[in-house]
Amino acid sequence: MAGQAQFRKEEMASHCLSAISQERSDQLLEHNSLLHLPSSLFHHMRLLALTDVHDSFEVMESIIASESLADVIILGGDITTNGSQSDMTRALSLAEQTGKKVIAVCGNMDPPPLEDILLEHDVSINARGVIFGDVGFFGVSAAPVSFLHTPNEITEEEIARRAELGWQEASHARWRIFVPHAPPSGSTTDKTLIGRHVGSTAVRTFIEERQPDVVVCGHIHEARGQDVIGETKVVNCGAAAKGYYAVIEVGGEITINNQQLTVNSNQ
Repeated sequence: MAGQAQFRKEEMASHCLSAISQERSDQLLEHNSLLHLPSSLFHHMRLLALTDVHDSFEVMESIIASESLADVIILGGDITTNGSQSDMTRALSLAEQTGKKVIAVCGNMDPPPLEDILLEHDVSINARGVIFGDVGFFGVSAAPVSFLHTPNEITEEEIARRAELGWQEASHARWRIFVPHAPPSGSTTDKTLIGRHVGSTAVRTFIEERQPDVVVCGHIHEARGQDVIGETKVVNCGAAAKGYYAVIEVGGEITINNQQLTVNSNQ
């Protein structure tokens, strides 16, 4: 009898520990914003990706309105041009009012304090990962240090650190989408008009080593287009301020299309 009682105590303790472990696991999932969309979206998701809005919020609103079938809106940096917190709030509100999931990073022209606005709206993926359905998203704000001394520049080492932190939170998703503002160096997506490659070496190294499924970037407006690094598809969305954006379909396979909205000449 004493042996049975001891066994029952151990069994009850085991159940309690299991319950506590599950509760802690749920807390960690919530803390890391590992959110999930309805199961109906597990096998297909449409992503609308915009970068380099540069305060052209009317154009941004028109692009979003034209892509009403998107499930997730990605804002890939340079949402403002040395803008204020109210500017960033306005941009996020335009995306959030659609009721769609929104994720964002800052660009080199978004002053560092604007990162706080992304966090307040719970849309930041700078050095963070989130999972919607089968798709994991993570990103890096800012751009590499340059001679231009723009408002939000960081070292390549810091870019690598932030990318790895986000990867750790998103890498177990079926599909992994990396959103650095800066494009990978040595690709068609970082080439200037005079033929110089000015992208991030850290982003390039990370892609080669980790092979995310898709990289969404911007920064170099004239390098709009696509490239492939290993198994990774890279898209530079182009400047949303000029009506450019990208649509990414994630399902049995991934398709990416660069698009352009016709922008009024007076905008």
